[in-house]
Amino acid sequence: MVDVAIVDYGMGNLRSVEQALRKVAPTAEIVVTDDADTIVNAKRVVFPGQGAMPDCMRELDARGLRDAVLLAARSRPFLGICIGLQMLFEHSAEGDVAGLGILHGKVVRFASNMHDAQGNKLKVPHMGWNQVHHVQHPLWNGIDQDARFYFVHSYYVQPQDASLVQATSQYLQSFVCAVAKDNLFAVQFHPEKSQAAGLKLLQNFMQWNP
Repeated sequence: MVDVAIVDYGMGNLRSVEQALRKVAPTAEIVVTDDADTIVNAKRVVFPGQGAMPDCMRELDARGLRDAVLLAARSRPFLGICIGLQMLFEHSAEGDVAGLGILHGKVVRFASNMHDAQGNKLKVPHMGWNQVHHVQHPLWNGIDQDARFYFVHSYYVQPQDASLVQATSQYLQSFVCAVAKDNLFAVQFHPEKSQAAGLKLLQNFMQWNP
């Protein structure tokens, strides 16, 4: 039984996630894997991803990993990152595709005609460092309120249940950037690219026993 399985469904920079986890947990057995049995039997599971939602869902199913991810998300410490957050919800406007439906809610796109107070057009995707305003949860331990994390995304989640929301950020409007339920925690930003605050969140995940 490995300590951490990082789900490899062919999408995203998995090595940067692996390297960040190794930095905060140097003695842990961490594997990047597309083997369903390894994922199901791991003590902790990380579900990262980059790219378009339709491609991610297709590749997850093509590799036969849907059931393993569903089981892990309901039974052990589970961390979703970026698309790994969005895929947990019921439906995405990106490609009009169904997600895994673990959490109730949808994924929507930032408006393409957003302007700031000075009239400057805001770019989509939202890319770069942004403050994260969080509520109390073990994964935020030791992380300053409004610490900055690194984002790259055009879509964001709209949970049906407000109690899922663990953090918000601002891009003209407030948007949800972290959710949690029982053993599951998921973020829109990239902790593996977010320097000290991101490493602290990953370290907290490695010590989290929900």
